[in-house]
Order: sequence, then C-alpha cells, then structure tokens
Amino acid sequence: MLAHLYGCYYQSYQSRSGCPADRRPLDPLETPIMLGSPDTKLPVRTLVFAPLVDASYGFLAAGCEASDLRDRIGEFDADFMPQAEREAVGAVVTSGIVGFTAAQMDLLPNLKLIACFGVGYENVDLAAASERGIAVTNAPATNGETVADHTIMLMLAAARGLPEVMGAAREGRWNEARKRYRPTLNGARVGMLGLGAIGQAIATRASAFNASINYTTRSEKTGVPYRYIPDVLTLAKESDFLVVAIPGGKETRHLIGREVLDALGPDGILVNIGRGSVVDSQALAEALKDGRIHAAGVDVLEEEPEIPAALLDAPNFVVTPHMAGRSPIGLRRQCERALDNLDRLLRGDVFACRVA
Repeated sequence: MLAHLYGCYYQSYQSRSGCPADRRPLDPLETPIMLGSPDTKLPVRTLVFAPLVDASYGFLAAGCEASDLRDRIGEFDADFMPQAEREAVGAVVTSGIVGFTAAQMDLLPNLKLIACFGVGYENVDLAAASERGIAVTNAPATNGETVADHTIMLMLAAARGLPEVMGAAREGRWNEARKRYRPTLNGARVGMLGLGAIGQAIATRASAFNASINYTTRSEKTGVPYRYIPDVLTLAKESDFLVVAIPGGKETRHLIGREVLDALGPDGILVNIGRGSVVDSQALAEALKDGRIHAAGVDVLEEEPEIPAALLDAPNFVVTPHMAGRSPIGLRRQCERALDNLDRLLRGDVFACRVA
C-alpha cells in the first residue's frame, strides 16, 4: 500500500534478495516519483508554466489537455503560438515565483482560470485578473504538513550546527566538535511571523518540544492558543527562534533586515520557509559573520537559485534548495487541487481556494 501511495521503490538487502554483487543500490535521487493518475481527463486546454517535476506534470497532463511550457514563461508572447491555439486556452498553471502578468493574460482571450501550484501567488497580477474576469487560485493545505516537518528540521539543524559538526566528524575532528555546547528547541521561545495553515502546523510541532509560541500577523487571530505580538521587532526581541512563514511581495520585501536581526540577538536563530524576498540576504550574511545572531536555516532565498557568496561563506548557515514542501503525497495533493478547480470551471462551480 505504501509503495502504491508514495511510489517508493523497495530493495532488499543483497544477503536476503540474492541480487548480483555488481548491482548497485538504487540512488534515491534518481528514483522516479510515482503519483498514480487521475480518474478522468478534463477537456480544458491548459498551459503549464510552473516548474513542475516530471511526475507532477505527468499527473496534470493525464487529467487535462496540458501543454508543457515549464520554464518558458519568458518566451511567451504573441508570436509564441498561433492565435487560434491561444484562443483555445481556458486555464494556466503557474506558481507564485513564475507569476502571470496582465500582458500575458491579454494573449489568452478565453482564459478563465490561473491556478497557482503551491501557496504563493505574489507575481500574479491579481488586479489585472479581476478586471478580466479571470479567477486566480492557490493550493494551501496541500503540502503544508511537509513544509512544517522540514521547518522543524531546519530549526534543529541550525541550532545544533549540523553541517559544521558533520563536517568535523567526517574530517577526524570528533573530539573538537564535541567541545561546543549548542542550543536546542526544547523549552525555547518561538516567534512565528505568519500564522496561516503552515504557520499553525509549525507552531503545533514546536509546542510538542515544550516551546512557547508568540506570533505576529496583520491582525490578531481568534481561537489560537498563542500570544499575539503586533510588530515584528518586538517579536524578534522575545524569540529564540524567529520563523518566517509569510508570503512575498512588495509589502513584505526585506521586512527582516538589520534592525530585526539585531533585535533577535546573538543567541537567536532565524528560519525562513516563506519567501526569500522577505529577508535581506546581505543583512543576514553580515549578522551571521559578526555573530549578531547565532544561526540561520533557510529554504528560500531572494536570489535563488543562486546563493550569494556572502552567505555561502557565512558561519552557522543551513540552506536547502526551496524543497520544504516536496514530498510525493504533497505533490499529488497539489495536482489534485489544480485539477479540481479545472473541473469546477467546467461545471460552473465555486472555485476552491480562490484568491482573486
């Protein structure tokens, strides 16, 4: 059952399976993700611009009339495809980072739906979509549990200096690495910048470590057991871990800069799984080098896929390549959300998770 759901490939140990000695174990990085297939194929011409892995695109293509335009958003203009083909398009699948502009919408006169693969939609022109009667949806609560798990990993890895101590152990500096006593999550003060579905999932997990949770959002939330702090500067001052779980965009760009990092202090740890643009990378690199914060763990960077040299050289810096939400079950749920909204488009039903 697990193999069917998650596409895992199981291989017995050589001693039990009798496989030839020269057959190397399957590399997990090379293992294809098997998501299965949707029940029906919807007659909706859909352009897929989001940078999906092959398994995700294959699932979508099996469920609608998809065109593979991954990583080709920059080429999409009036000459990219014949007008008749553009007129047949009813939906677009994109992401918050890739986005979709007003000019691109105008190339598709019968476009009715822009489905964002993931939570983010910061680079989709929502006002232009509303003016043209185009619905915009996203996909929260599909990979959020995976993101929350990954966030706890980043918090612990940054606090415990995992890259550094692993390197020391492998280089024969075992005893040297043991001399430093490092903080942990148990009993810590966790400040959540953002308390949406993912933020709450992170807070729930951190609570299991006996951490106390404070949060900052645009307005206080009802029905949550955590303390509300109205501004991020105060939140940082009262946090051992400051976790960024908010969208990107103009309003949040470089919200975490030198002032907030100084408020977090030399024992504080920054974790960002929201959007890279929220954190000023240069300010973060300087704070790490100067010892003005203890460590940082990030899954997103403003400059991604590039990592600024200043951060690569910074101590106590843990980075993963924007993959916090990537798991087989999360991918399937995101695909299913997009196809569900295509089905709602055909039926004239209310869209799920509509943001514009």
